[in-house]
This record gives sequence, structure tokens and C-alpha cells, in this order.
Amino acid sequence: MRYEPVRIGVVGLGRFGRLHALTLAGLAEAELAALVARRTDSLAQLTTEIPGVPGWTSIDQAVQESTAEAWVVACTTAEHVRVARTLLAAGKSVLLEKPVSDNLEDALSLGPLIRPDSSNLMLGHIILFNSEFQQLREESARRGSPDFIDCVRHRPASIVAAFPGENPLHAAMVHDLYATQVLLNQAEPVRFQACYHRTSTGAIDLANAQLQWANGTLATFTASYMTPRGMPPRGFDRMEVFGKGWSARIQPNPRPIDVWSESAEWPMPLEIRAGAGGPTGMMAEELRTFCRVVRGQTPVPTGATYQDAIQVQRWMDKLTESAENR
Repeated sequence: MRYEPVRIGVVGLGRFGRLHALTLAGLAEAELAALVARRTDSLAQLTTEIPGVPGWTSIDQAVQESTAEAWVVACTTAEHVRVARTLLAAGKSVLLEKPVSDNLEDALSLGPLIRPDSSNLMLGHIILFNSEFQQLREESARRGSPDFIDCVRHRPASIVAAFPGENPLHAAMVHDLYATQVLLNQAEPVRFQACYHRTSTGAIDLANAQLQWANGTLATFTASYMTPRGMPPRGFDRMEVFGKGWSARIQPNPRPIDVWSESAEWPMPLEIRAGAGGPTGMMAEELRTFCRVVRGQTPVPTGATYQDAIQVQRWMDKLTESAENR
């Protein structure tokens, strides 16, 4: 079905916000209509790549003055709820990068503004649109529900110093919790257990967790900030799944292309391309789906609704409590 391109604004122009903006600028389904950043130099830098897109440093002003009917919220997690509340109250559709918030109470406060089908709020969940994960979902649905899931997500050790206080359980493991939620059809676990490893200064550089369901299915999760400089710049991810008579493994990060010159390089850590040749990969598919959601052509995918986000937020709270009590 054809429809008018969705006029979309982007709030937050960090690494992911910039990728959202560049991807939207190349999609036929969307029109990049507004940019919002905390600093004018961030706006100036991006508008050299995407000229002609108006920019603001105030979300309130942008909502009043821009033509955007939908927004991607890619600012810091601490600002998610405030920005999303402003946009939802103004009647805008929102694609919100996960997690909703760094605490459950704030995440729940958005509830009164969310439609029952979550059609005005879709969670940013690029893993859902990763080609390997999509194939894994199909295999799982065809072969039978998993009995065991093992998820590993390692990121550079430099994050500990660059982002003090960032917990890998909240910032990294959350992606695998969402993916597992989808594979297990949103079933609620009955047991939560977690523990941390800390550096000599007390910073959390590794989180390990285990969830179990009433039918006996077990899932383990490891997320860390431990990879050295010589490894891929975004670390590496791996998910292994075992069912009755079948098993599967995906390794979506880094993507399978290596380049060597004076040293090894990983030019495509994630399945995201937003260059002059046109956007492809999981972010492009996520944003295309968001456009269809805004136009009422498709429901919000499983794993990307507000209700899904609240379920995973509760899981993280329980795992955090378990780790802090050990």
C-alpha cells in the first residue's frame, strides 16, 4: 500500500541518533523533518551531511514549530521519559530507543499516554530486524520452543572509564532479554538470579544472569565491558539456542567481514548501513516498520510494544536486586 512519507524528527544526535537521521534521510517511506540536540555544534555537524533539515535545541520548541508528525527518541536514557511524555502529550507517534527508563516507576508513568495497542509508542529494537535473528525466530517457531538459550554480549573495556556508572546489565544485556522475550512468546520467568564482577575501583564491568520458566526452559546471559582494544570496536555478540533435536547459533556482531592492513579492522560491526548507496540493514527495516505503524498499516511488532518494554523492565529490576543482594 502506498502512503505519504511520514514526517519524522530525531531527538538526540549521538552515535545512534545520527544513524537514525542518516537512515531516515535515505528512506522513501520517510521525510526527515526535524533534528533536536542539546548543543548547536551537534546540529551544525549533522546538517553539513544532511543539509536543509531544520534543527532545534529545545524539544518543546521543535514540537511547536516543526512539521514532524512522528519522532525517534535517541537521547540519553535519563531523558527518555521526559521527552517521550512531551511528544505523546502533543499527539505524536514515538519510536523510543530502549530501555524506556533506568527505573520502573518512571517507565510506568507513561502508561496513561499509551494506546492499548501501543500504536503510538514503538520501542527501538533493531535486533528484531536483524536478518539472522529473524531467521532464528522462524526456525524456533518451526522446530519447537527452546529448552536452553545462552546469550553473550561483550563490549570494550574502555566503556567503564568513558561512561562511569553504566551497568552492562541495563545497557547491554537488555537487548538479549528482549530477544529472549520474543523467542519465548512473552512468557514470564519464575526464577531470577544475577551477579556482578567489579573492577578494582568498584565499577561493574560484567553482569551474569539466569532466568528459568515454569516449563523448565533455562536462559543464561553474560554482558560485559571487558574486550581489549585489539578486538572489534563494538565487542561481539553471540546467541545459542537448543531445543528438542535441534540447535542454532547466531553471531550478529561483528558482521562477517574483516579487513586487514597495518592492523585488523571490523568495518561493519552491526547490520546498519546508511551511506550514499541507500540505507540497508536492521535500522532501515525498523524505521520502515515504524512508518507503517504510524500510517496504521501494521501493528507494533512483538517485543517492541510498551507492554513488552515494561515486562523486560521488571525483569531487569529483579535481576538487579538479585545481583546487589549477592
